[in-house]
Amino acid sequence: MFIDREQELDYLEKSYRKEESQFIVIYGKRRVGKTELIKQFIKNKPHIYFLAQKISEYDNLKILGRLVGDFFNDKILKISGFLNWQLFFEYLNDKIKNKIIIVIDEFPYLAEINKGISSIFQAGWDEYLKQKPIFLILCGSSIGMMEKEILYYKAPLYGRRTGQIFLKPFDFYNSSKFYPNLSFDEKINFYSITGGNPSYLLKFNEKKSLKENIKENLLTPQSELYNEVEFILREELREPRNYFSIIKAISLGKTKISEIINETGFQKSIIHKYLFVLEDLQIIKKEIPVTEKNPLKSRKGIYKIEDQFFKFWFRYILPNKSLIEEGEIEKVLNLILDDFNIFVSEVYESVAIDILKSYKYLFFDFDKIGKWWDKNEEIDIVAFSEKENKILFGEVKWTNKPIGINIFEELKRKSRLVDWNINKRLEYFCIFSKSGFTDELIKIAKKEKIFLFHKDNLI
Repeated sequence: MFIDREQELDYLEKSYRKEESQFIVIYGKRRVGKTELIKQFIKNKPHIYFLAQKISEYDNLKILGRLVGDFFNDKILKISGFLNWQLFFEYLNDKIKNKIIIVIDEFPYLAEINKGISSIFQAGWDEYLKQKPIFLILCGSSIGMMEKEILYYKAPLYGRRTGQIFLKPFDFYNSSKFYPNLSFDEKINFYSITGGNPSYLLKFNEKKSLKENIKENLLTPQSELYNEVEFILREELREPRNYFSIIKAISLGKTKISEIINETGFQKSIIHKYLFVLEDLQIIKKEIPVTEKNPLKSRKGIYKIEDQFFKFWFRYILPNKSLIEEGEIEKVLNLILDDFNIFVSEVYESVAIDILKSYKYLFFDFDKIGKWWDKNEEIDIVAFSEKENKILFGEVKWTNKPIGINIFEELKRKSRLVDWNINKRLEYFCIFSKSGFTDELIKIAKKEKIFLFHKDNLI
């Protein structure tokens, strides 16, 4: 099953139709669907697909030689392989007459084995390939390595690529396509764990309950996802223990720099480096109140775990590993399910922002949209337009009780604390609720133009 990615596929198809040689870089988190995107694109087109492995360069070149030999029906090459990369590029230069796609998947593995591989590919592209009818794709899961070797200004391959795709996990609505028969509540439950990662989404069976899915995929020590977080950190980072400590601190609610330092014991001089790396990997994010005029200089920034699967794992799996290993699965399941509604409520806030964007024709074009806070006050959603001088305030509730007028009155009170074009702005209000609204609030909403959303439907 291949879902969405229309924009990325359309870009690749348009690039493929160009007469000039193309050098496309595709990168993103592990298991986000890069290889599936590539396979969908190269289907029914002349191509050579090579997946680099964590083996010696000699063995990688041997495998590559077999694949290239297969394509060009070269029996000698299939047996001998390539002795070095220079021969690979020279061979392609001699053989390529018609358009061909060549994919080097997991390019960072080659870079680990040969520190000069990017310079070798630079020379190969400049001297042999760029004048050929070739569509070269370099793909990798190590975001840091792909940026260092190809995308950054000082990278040997900088300036050679004709395009790049940074593949991100699915949003809530595209994730929902994996489970067309589930209710909104069930879809958001699954999304709260998988975070839109297609590999994880495929492991969750819509015919089974949330409890069964959590038990099979996350509470069984033999399951693939049980140690997934630790595997990713070891695979991606040189000092996984240090990064692990930082993510754990953030998961415990230590969201400010000073709190993270106190929790981990790391020096202030090095903590920023670790945080920047985790941000680049999109494991954590730094949040600033949406109305801050100079976000980079703001002292109100806090750190949160951005990767939803990491968030779930650090909240529920890590603290209960001893119980899981002892076989106390039902006990851990009950702990998770007792707290899970609160966990989902945080996810519903981000989903609500996506819902609002699809309804913005009712409001205005948002310059910015996000959370606002100051001291002990916060508003789930604030969006505004400088040009139109309009601002929107939103409250999001994932509770089993219908929302009453008191929630609106509280939102209105907090809106007056937001220092943005006060007394000159046009204000909008919206409330999102899992369980609907009281009749009283519905009546007032019609008079005061409050927009009420039951789950994802405007009422």
